[in-house]
Amino acid sequence: MLMFICFSCNRKTNEEHVGEKRTSGTTTILVDETYANILDQQIEVFEADYTAAKVKTVIGNESEIMPKFRNGDVKMLVVSRMLKPTDEKFYKERKSPIYVDRFAIDGLALIVNKANTDSTITVTAAFDIMRGTAKSGKKLVFDNAYSSTIRYFIDSAGIKELPKQGVYTLKTTNDVIKYVAENNDYIGVIGVNWLLKNVKESSTYLSKIKTLGVKDTRKKDGGEAYYKPTQENLINGKYPFLRNVYIINAEGTNGLGTGFANWLTSPRGQLIVLKSGLGPHEVAERQFNLKTNNKN
Repeated sequence: MLMFICFSCNRKTNEEHVGEKRTSGTTTILVDETYANILDQQIEVFEADYTAAKVKTVIGNESEIMPKFRNGDVKMLVVSRMLKPTDEKFYKERKSPIYVDRFAIDGLALIVNKANTDSTITVTAAFDIMRGTAKSGKKLVFDNAYSSTIRYFIDSAGIKELPKQGVYTLKTTNDVIKYVAENNDYIGVIGVNWLLKNVKESSTYLSKIKTLGVKDTRKKDGGEAYYKPTQENLINGKYPFLRNVYIINAEGTNGLGTGFANWLTSPRGQLIVLKSGLGPHEVAERQFNLKTNNKN
């Protein structure tokens, strides 16, 4: 009986220490810089709805933010990949649950100089450049060597290291857009939201580039269709270079982190994703309220 009372007291103290609920308190989220702007939009609306809530963000490329999650420094994360065993080790050792929810669908666009005669590319051709086996002379350029964008292509192409020629990295996505706008033989790889200007600092060079249509040659029934990374093609899955955007919660409490993660996948949060131009996790059904106005 005495042990039960002590346990109850300790649990109450822990709850008081947390000092938050699903719609109040403070939480911090590590955010892949690709999704910084859409998270800002979500947080702005969420905090307007729940004035006692404060959601802070730590922005960086994937390689910068992942160590902070692995070490348990910050226990919430927005990235475009599932966790690996090394990412989960800290939490598994402490038997702390990790919850993963997809809340958006992103795409990687392939861009070229507007004067470039090419308007299409195949998945195989793009991956051949990554593998260093391409005969076309085309070159790929990425934002930086530690971003989720180049990591996606490395994983998808099945390589462990970049070839000595044909693949180059700069510093930022705006650098990629500018470089492609000024050089005709390069294919830039950027997140779709940069084309939608759904970023904090949109490039002034967007008018000088164009987006390639992509055919998925990996599919036996893929036909001859080329698809561009439109919102419709993100939602229906026809565009080949797709990636899910996840909110990962390892806080271990039923507090603000859980509340915000749930809100991202709610109809309100999904509407913001839809308006951003990315693909929502779920497309809510439209309900029409038809009224008749009989004046007779």
